[in-house]
Amino acid sequence: MTTTNPIDSTFADTFADPSVIQGRDGYWYAYATSDPLVSGGPFGLMHMARTKDFSSWEYLGTVFDDSTKPAWAAPGSFFWAPDIRYFGGRYVMYFTVTDTNANSGGDPAIGVATAPTPAGPWTATDGPVVTPKPNGSGGFLGTIDPAMLTAADGKRYLYYGGFNGGISVTELSADGLQAVGEPTQVTIGDRYEGSYVVYRDGWYYFMGSSMNCCAGPTTGYSVFAGRSRSPRGPFVDADGVALTDSRVGGTTVITQNGNKWIGPGHHAFLTDAAGQDHIVYHAIDRNKAWLTDPFGINRRPMLIDRIDWIDGWPRTRAGLGPSDGPVAAPTTGSGLGIDSTDPAAGLQGARKQAGDELGGPTAAIQGAAQTRAAAPAGPVRVDADVRLGGTFTTVVGNTVVATVTNDKVTVTVGRRTAAAAVPADFDRTQWNRLTVQVSGSTVTARLSDSGLGDLYAEARLTVPGLKLSSTPVRWLGSAELDNLTVRPVAKTVTKPAAVPRTGRLLAGDDFDGPLGAAWSWIRPDNQATIAGGKLSWPLQNADLVGSGNNAGLLFHTTPPGDKWIAETKLHLDTGEGDIRNYQQAGMVAYIDDSDFARLGSVAIWRTRQTEYGRELVARPSDGATSYGAAAIGRSAPTLWMRLAYQKNAAGEHVYRAATSVDGKNWTWGAAWVLPETAKIGLYAHGEFTGANPAPVATFDYLRFYESR
Repeated sequence: MTTTNPIDSTFADTFADPSVIQGRDGYWYAYATSDPLVSGGPFGLMHMARTKDFSSWEYLGTVFDDSTKPAWAAPGSFFWAPDIRYFGGRYVMYFTVTDTNANSGGDPAIGVATAPTPAGPWTATDGPVVTPKPNGSGGFLGTIDPAMLTAADGKRYLYYGGFNGGISVTELSADGLQAVGEPTQVTIGDRYEGSYVVYRDGWYYFMGSSMNCCAGPTTGYSVFAGRSRSPRGPFVDADGVALTDSRVGGTTVITQNGNKWIGPGHHAFLTDAAGQDHIVYHAIDRNKAWLTDPFGINRRPMLIDRIDWIDGWPRTRAGLGPSDGPVAAPTTGSGLGIDSTDPAAGLQGARKQAGDELGGPTAAIQGAAQTRAAAPAGPVRVDADVRLGGTFTTVVGNTVVATVTNDKVTVTVGRRTAAAAVPADFDRTQWNRLTVQVSGSTVTARLSDSGLGDLYAEARLTVPGLKLSSTPVRWLGSAELDNLTVRPVAKTVTKPAAVPRTGRLLAGDDFDGPLGAAWSWIRPDNQATIAGGKLSWPLQNADLVGSGNNAGLLFHTTPPGDKWIAETKLHLDTGEGDIRNYQQAGMVAYIDDSDFARLGSVAIWRTRQTEYGRELVARPSDGATSYGAAAIGRSAPTLWMRLAYQKNAAGEHVYRAATSVDGKNWTWGAAWVLPETAKIGLYAHGEFTGANPAPVATFDYLRFYESR
């Protein structure tokens, strides 16, 4: 089965900040922030919908109404970014409340509510789970965007925060309703929000969204990752750079690719019945960016795409980014028969297909009873909600034995065994998720709350040359089962998608003499000089964004053809950790002062980032412009930059950016679409600090290469 983005089009124009969970009834439920669902509609109190196939959806209404919303929320407060979980026999939702009764105006906090079913009714607690955080200057930090995780130490953690103050993690009480202990900051401010954390292969992966979620047709929101052995961090990216560094780290999970979707972010994760991970997120159709009028509510529908793990890192479609055509939908059932070999065991769902919910009555396995389902030969995944009695065993292919006892999870293949301890306070009387997967030479057995990247314990065993027969999967012991699926494991993608590569040199200048006829200026700056094979350009007290339009730009003619790569090498030392807003230099793809894309090494408050920004006229009636940006790679005092030009399938002009800290290994990031062929040039501006002398940007060259 396939699905096509946006997946919420049957019931909503916008469904932002989505969070998802599979309910005990077999449906997948989605929740969204409180924006109006459709153009002209009212603000809701967070929205709910459900599906069985991620194509057809049923809208279920709002989480709260005026009589059930938290009493401690101030009148007029908004409710944002729901995060849904299941543990302790109930559904638990965390959410942002933008204003509380405790302070006057702008004191965001994290609320929590519980429900017996994923559709409610929802009961909010009497106060925030995370209270407003003063910033020390009379205001409040951004206590927003919660994400919960149950970790292998048996503790529950809540991640929260955003640009204003960074993201922190706090331990929660066992019931998940109160923060306990001191929080730990896991990201620097002014970089990330919308966090989500999953556990995989011994690592906790933190993922967060960067830049502006809501800049209409110039939104460059993107998701980046770091990982740690501990749920408290420190989280570092694939290059070993911490997410708390001034020159902040982050490995790209999803960013825009030059099709119609821009600003993909604020996501959730799910793993389907075949073991395939998916990212559920919102994005903006750049041609339909507003829900209402320009500069009003952004239109942010819900999308879904496959996640591939490339060299240990999550990448959307192996790095291709958002899809805009039919793609494989998550696998939500198995269609395999279930047979109970002991009628007294009470498997009331025996005639149902595995993958359907077994309840009403659930499947009950007692004592020495055996329950079996047909299984394919080769890699297989067995998933079920379980309520454990005594020891419970899953046997796959008469070869793999996975057992849950009172104190551990064990996998055994022949004489090989691996085990993981179950937390001492693990509650066997509640419903949890048990997953057994055999893929290649690796066998895993994982016990978790609800299969959303969380875990209580995971036993992992590597068996070289392991092969499975097509004999049935069998279950022995004492447990109740629901939402049972037996599926071939999804085929893994391990090779990254192709990226632009340079061919032969087409044109350019290494600044080994005066500027020639290929160069031209807009607003010439006589402070820029050439000496020693370099262009040295003191940062101007000027800008190109909004009504400023007083910055100098230096252009070089572009080569003929519809596909090439421009490259420069920049040295700009903006220090680290102090505030130098917004010193920057880099490359620009320019049509006019209100229509350009700008790739620069930029000082943003206490961070140093690589920003690929876009400005265009968003309201033609008065020429009002919109500016937004995407983050790309990491910054360094010496930075190589590229802009790759090509036309997309619609014949539009696409400029994709890349950066490198060594000139050899490149991070390719976001793409912006311009309405016509742009001029390519250099810039150096944003010196508003009064520094004397101004920092100097030094360019070694500007070259144009074939793109392969």
